[in-house]
Amino acid sequence: MKKLILSFVVFIAVIFSANAQRFAYVDTKYVLEKLPEYTAAQQKLDNQAAAWQKEIDTKNEALKNMYTKYQAEEFLLTAELKTQRENEIVKAEDELKTLQKNRFGLEGDLFKKRQELIQPIQDKVFDAVQKIAQTRSYDFVFDKASGSSAMLFTNPQYDISEEVLKKLGM
Repeated sequence: MKKLILSFVVFIAVIFSANAQRFAYVDTKYVLEKLPEYTAAQQKLDNQAAAWQKEIDTKNEALKNMYTKYQAEEFLLTAELKTQRENEIVKAEDELKTLQKNRFGLEGDLFKKRQELIQPIQDKVFDAVQKIAQTRSYDFVFDKASGSSAMLFTNPQYDISEEVLKKLGM
């Protein structure tokens, strides 16, 4: 009898503790890809990155040409002219590296442009998720798209991605 009562108490405790916390997840990648403003911003960002890459490729080609010309004329140049040309090539290489870093580095133009274009949209999605979580009394909402190993299994019945899209007017 004691075992039966103990089992019943444990069963009730498990039920109450299971109901104490509510979990949900959202696939922010899915949500963002459904937003036309995100798609447009991403396209604008991709176009800008392609233009910057073309600029770098053009300068890289000019550097290669400069080096090839130097190699072809090296035997005809005086020591002073060789040094001058070598310095010009080194300077052009340094400028190219600086340009690459300024465009695509950690704090480069692409990063800043991404912050400018994408961050406001991500903030909007985050606000929608918070409102839904508060309205539906979720204790935790995970981001399925985050790529972390925090979610190894997800039950589709808890996916609120469609609701987030509705909240955003989609």
